[in-house]
This record gives sequence, structure tokens and C-alpha cells, in this order.
Amino acid sequence: MILEMKNIRKHFDGLEVLEDISFSVDSGEVVSIIGPSGSGKSTLLRCATFLETIDGGEIIYMGETAAHTGADGVAVYASPQELKHFRSYCGLVFQQFNLFPHYSILKNLIDAPMHVQGVSREEAEETAMGLLKKMGIEDKANAYPYQLSGGQQQRVAIARAMAMKPEILFFDEPTSALDPELTGEVLKVIRQLAEEKMTMVVVTHEMPFAKAVSNRVIFMDGGVIVEQGDPRDVFDDPKEERTKQFLRVFER
Repeated sequence: MILEMKNIRKHFDGLEVLEDISFSVDSGEVVSIIGPSGSGKSTLLRCATFLETIDGGEIIYMGETAAHTGADGVAVYASPQELKHFRSYCGLVFQQFNLFPHYSILKNLIDAPMHVQGVSREEAEETAMGLLKKMGIEDKANAYPYQLSGGQQQRVAIARAMAMKPEILFFDEPTSALDPELTGEVLKVIRQLAEEKMTMVVVTHEMPFAKAVSNRVIFMDGGVIVEQGDPRDVFDDPKEERTKQFLRVFER
């Protein structure tokens, strides 16, 4: 088991954004999270990757507890040093790429491994070039983000996350900023990673992709998990009325 999130609660200004969310991710599994905008999907990913703090519940990576609910009902996190260790387990690919614009593509990939993990420049560059080749953009190593298409930038963002050698990759709507042609480029990369048994959690609005690639699909709405299961069951025979309503929109 790579990740367990149990009874996760999160609110902003009194508004409950996540309410008693529980799910787990096994090694090599691809979990897609679908649902309407504002359902809490991105917040859940940000909590899982420690960009947001939870108000209650448990976050467990590789059998070790990173956060739990204390006796006073408030979330207690591991020490800063331990959290650094937990963060090394996960990588996050954002909607808007979030590349450093003043760094070359190669420097975008080698900076964190060198300065966060203490990897030598030679090893970092070897890993980075291997990943850029895997993404089909090794010829862009010395270019800058503004010189790349959106699809190329998102492939760089995926390579950058993988350069840290995480146990699990999170994708927060990785194609939402791309046109249909570029969307296909990025989904092809994620599909390839799935075939290689990379553990992934993907927040997406690409329903055919989620159905084809996922081992499990989670449908969220209103900060709760409404339904989850095998993609064929969720898409072809949803049990909950709210799931049926949501999926009808994509059938039109």
C-alpha cells in the first residue's frame, strides 16, 4: 500500500471542502478522480501532497503515519524533517505546468534532485535526459518554457516530477489548459506510465481516458466520495443517481 487517506476533513472559512474522505492507493494502481468543479478534487490532491493541511483524519504513506487527528480533534503532523521524508514519496503535476520560466528545460529537471536530494549534477543530468527522451522532447533540453507548446511544457512538468523518483504521481487536471490535439500528447504519456505500472492518482475531466486507463474510479461531489469502483461499473452501471446525472453530461 503506497497511500492511505482516512476520514479526511478540510474546511476553508467555515466551508467544509472535504468531509470524511477515505481511500487508498496500491502500488502500480491508477486511480482517477472525477466530479464537477468545486467538488474538492484538487484540494484532496493538495492535502495528499502536503501543500494544504488537513483539519482531521489520517495520511499514511508506505505504512508510516504523516498526519493524524490528535486527542483535541485537531490534525497533528509529523516533524518538519519527517515531512521532508514523506514529501519525497509523492510528485504533483499541476494544471498550469508551473515550470520556472527563467530556467532552461534541463535546469527545471535537475534543480530539485541536486538541491533537495543531494544528487550529483552528472547523475541528475543523466536522469533528466533519459526522462526527456521518454517524453519525446530530448531536443528541447536547452530551450526555455516559453519556447515550447503547452503539450511540451506539460510533458516537461511530468518529467520534472518523475526526476525526483517518487513512489506515486498525482495529476491535477493535467490537460485542462490544453487544446484537444495537445491533450492527446499528454494523455499518451500518462497511458504509457500506466502501462509501466507507475502508481498514479489522476484528477481528470477526460472520461474515456479515465475509463480506459484506470484500475479504479472515484466520483466526488460536494466534498464527499459519492461512488467508487471498477471503471466499467462506475461508467456503464453507476449505482448512485448523482453519478448518473454527472455522466449524462458527457454522453451528449
